[in-house]
Amino acid sequence: MKICFVISDLNKEVVGTSVVLLKKAHELGHTALVMDVGGFNFVHGSPVDIRCKSVPKNIAYDSPEEFLEKMQGEDIPWKVISSNELDVLFVRNNPTEESESRHWAEHSGLAFARMIQQQGVLVLNDANAMAHSFVDKMYFEELPQNIKPKSVVTRNKDVILDFWKNSNKEIVLKPLEGSGGQSIYLIGKQKHNFNQIVNSLIAKGYVIAQEFLPEVSKGDVRVILMNGKILTKEGQPALIRRINRDEDEFRSNLALGASAEKAEMTPEIERIVQLTGPKLIRDGFFFVGLDVVKDKLIEINCMSPGGLSYTEEIGLPDFTDVVIKAIERKVEYRKVHKDGISNRELATLD
Repeated sequence: MKICFVISDLNKEVVGTSVVLLKKAHELGHTALVMDVGGFNFVHGSPVDIRCKSVPKNIAYDSPEEFLEKMQGEDIPWKVISSNELDVLFVRNNPTEESESRHWAEHSGLAFARMIQQQGVLVLNDANAMAHSFVDKMYFEELPQNIKPKSVVTRNKDVILDFWKNSNKEIVLKPLEGSGGQSIYLIGKQKHNFNQIVNSLIAKGYVIAQEFLPEVSKGDVRVILMNGKILTKEGQPALIRRINRDEDEFRSNLALGASAEKAEMTPEIERIVQLTGPKLIRDGFFFVGLDVVKDKLIEINCMSPGGLSYTEEIGLPDFTDVVIKAIERKVEYRKVHKDGISNRELATLD
């Protein structure tokens, strides 16, 4: 299998889910490639070309960090190949994390991925599904209301103020487009800096106001789904509890200093997955992250869910081989059925 991972910028990449999946694909004997989102080239009438690096067969490393360092080094050259040579394009860059100076990178990866998908290459997640859910938080609003906190999406300050008054005067504000815990604010009963915060968020786009869940102070649980079901290995589910760095921090992002530990399955998590899984399967989402606080789903990551690089250090199995082997099966299905199964259907077949 020849699989290429699309990331934002290899030189700025850190060890995370994309890196450990790339490494595992190589270790399982596949041709594993990686490319920046800016590495697509298109000439009308020809397949899309991609500028990528291939993991050398003889690469030696003792850790994921050393593996990444070698992939970033000049000893491994960039090369240009036709996307028609690929079996799989795994789109892992997160458009919502791009800076203003890289505005071009927000939509371009999905646009090229759709073209490559039309060529017959398996694209994960399904490119049309990712385009539909480009703003994760709006796709989140399509999910059943009874498993989510109350919320409103707006650019109207008065609407936010009314929502605050009707939500026990405790809400969370965040930009509709954004991730990684950036620009997220808790507005409490004292309404500190309300005007300043709202004005700064509205200036950048739409704002989502969400009722504050007190339980969030204890952290949340990242639930990793594959094919619409909880990713599982050796009977253990991929559930990662993210614990806030201190009791005053309500954001549980690992990138912001939260710690991770193994989480237990609960009836509430099972119910949330039962209610979201069918929609994810229908829409073509192979690999997704859900963030859960007690019995509420607070966020969904359809573009580049993380967490797999932490599992072994918290006592969970290494799930990366399960993910890669699931992709292997999809490639085999494609060879057998050719165009008989759409990319969207194939993306979530077990």
